[in-house]
Amino acid sequence: MSEENKSTDHKTLPEDRISFTQMAAYGAGGIIPIALFNVAGILVGLMGNISLGLSAFWLGVILIIPRLWDALSDPIIGHLSDNTRTRWGRRRPYLLLGGIAVAISFVAIWWIPKGDMVRVWFPTEAGFQWFQLSYILVTLLIFFTAVNIFEIPHGALGMEMTTDYHERTRLFSAKSFVGNLFAMSTPWLFALASLEVFKGPGGNEADGMRYVSILIAAVLIPLSFWWFFKLREPGFKKVSTQEKTPFWEDMKRTTRNKNFIMLTLTIFTLAMGFNFVSLLGSYIPIFYIFGGDKVAGATLLGINGTIWAITGVLSVFPLNWISPRLGKRKTLIIAISLMVLAQLSKIVCYNPAHPFLIIIPTVLLSAGMLFFFTLGSSMVGDICDEDELKTGHRSEGSFYSIFWWFIKMGTALASFVAGALIVFTLFDEVQVTKVDNIQGSIGEMRSEIATWQGDEEKVIDKSKIWEFILKITKSGEDQVIDENSYAALLRKTQTLGSKAIDESTEYLKYLEKESLRMQDHSGQSAGAKLEQRKNLVSEVQASLQVTAEELKKVQQQLDSLGNKANSEVLNSIVEATIPLTLQVKLDKARMTSFELMSHLEIKSLETQNSKEHYNKILLNSTGVNQRLAAINTSQSLDMLDEEFGSIEAEIFKLTQQTPYTLLMMRVVEIGLPLLLSIFSFFFIFRYSLTEKRSHEIKSLLKQRA
Repeated sequence: MSEENKSTDHKTLPEDRISFTQMAAYGAGGIIPIALFNVAGILVGLMGNISLGLSAFWLGVILIIPRLWDALSDPIIGHLSDNTRTRWGRRRPYLLLGGIAVAISFVAIWWIPKGDMVRVWFPTEAGFQWFQLSYILVTLLIFFTAVNIFEIPHGALGMEMTTDYHERTRLFSAKSFVGNLFAMSTPWLFALASLEVFKGPGGNEADGMRYVSILIAAVLIPLSFWWFFKLREPGFKKVSTQEKTPFWEDMKRTTRNKNFIMLTLTIFTLAMGFNFVSLLGSYIPIFYIFGGDKVAGATLLGINGTIWAITGVLSVFPLNWISPRLGKRKTLIIAISLMVLAQLSKIVCYNPAHPFLIIIPTVLLSAGMLFFFTLGSSMVGDICDEDELKTGHRSEGSFYSIFWWFIKMGTALASFVAGALIVFTLFDEVQVTKVDNIQGSIGEMRSEIATWQGDEEKVIDKSKIWEFILKITKSGEDQVIDENSYAALLRKTQTLGSKAIDESTEYLKYLEKESLRMQDHSGQSAGAKLEQRKNLVSEVQASLQVTAEELKKVQQQLDSLGNKANSEVLNSIVEATIPLTLQVKLDKARMTSFELMSHLEIKSLETQNSKEHYNKILLNSTGVNQRLAAINTSQSLDMLDEEFGSIEAEIFKLTQQTPYTLLMMRVVEIGLPLLLSIFSFFFIFRYSLTEKRSHEIKSLLKQRA
């Protein structure tokens, strides 16, 4: 049936209108399913792969399991919500409990155990990675369950807050509006987590997300109470006496509705296509457009995400203008067409010479997605009215949960496929994480140099340590130091020395296990590279042992000092401590640099098509390794900082991926959604619930009441 015969003179009745405060409160609930849902789905996979070095394939498997769990939890939560009867209604208690649970579990996701202290618990590196993957799985299961506890009742509540055909669209538009407003934080969170204030010296984005997540939780918990106290359930009086129904009866009712099946399949196929490649969409700006520069790539992702969110927010207005004039089905067809056009534009807009062209497909995609999902939820409400006319029973929770069950199953399959696609493109996460580790060690050394110089802690009259030592030396050997300045310098030296001892001790434990592993492989034909690694491990072990012993002696000297010290003693202790604390991190960087070189050599032998690429990267890696080996930590701090800064400025180039990988990323990311869009067009043309029929259903329901 065409929508051309839809009602053109429809006016929303006063009793069907939703107040601004109610619409604002309901719309704010979009933060959880739209913004945080994307954060967990995208950033966990991205950071797990490029920040923690976990397998993209197994991360894909991990991300699919919570979606499979949704297959059970979504319908159950929907059924429970439909059949809950409390003094606060049947939806609002779930909003409070679910919102708080989302906040707490979101924080837990990012506190993934890591570091040498944890790694020594496991006999192999693979065992340690399986432990991290298991932690991610458990916390994601808890998080997505909490999201479902909130979102299913929240979506069902939106369907019963008004029965008006267009007011229902405006209500879900408000949810999309606020959700997309906060969704702009999704890509910026990656950039925010990259700031040193969150990740700390030598940390990476995964470390930064630990503290960023706490800020997010601090916003969510008060909002949960606002939703609970502010929102109302106008339909609860009607259903409070409604007979409770068995679970399977509710499920069967949804599957017998033809329009519901056609609508769900339309949303499912298109969402699945774009979720297949959502992770690749984060890799392309970093590794294709900016050649592995994660800072530049993260900035572009942040800008792009902001444009996405702004477009999504602004698209609410044309949606609410177009939909009443053309009808929901035709507007949905326009949405699919916009998304197809966006994919085609990427052929030109993925351009390293003009990185900001990526904004063009972003605008088209964001508008299409906003139309798509907003209309989908609104149309489920129309289907619930149709079902009530046929059965005399309202089951918004069951319909909404099954609708999202299909979408989440598509997301689950997409999570698995996305990881497999990353593997298919031959993306080298080991290469990226090894470079990250080197950058982390260099960043820690530069931070420590700044601390010693007084740039980070202005404890000695805002002057550098060496200037301070020179000043007191000129005053004569018997000249004592100002008590406050002396105490501050003493604390700093004791603290940094103690940290260096702990760090060297933990890394020595790791190297001891590495030595045992290499002994187990000594009978195999591992070649000269294994011997080189054995020699380097022995060299670093010896260096760290000497460093640790010297640091312990320094600590003993510090402990034996009184409240005063002459310039000669202070000068001697500081000069001895500085190179020792830096040497620990330098040894770790040298070890990681060698491991990177070994990995690149293996990759260059394994491949023929990308041999030239790996040889070029290997040459650059060898240069970095030689520069690290030549550094003498006894040099002046200014010279050391200059050398480390020079290495740091060039090292990101070592993350560059092969031309084949970059090509396949673009082919897959553009092509798969286009293919599945064809199926979406087929299903939406078989959807027959027009606006005219929806108004007829509403009138018949009023007569029945």
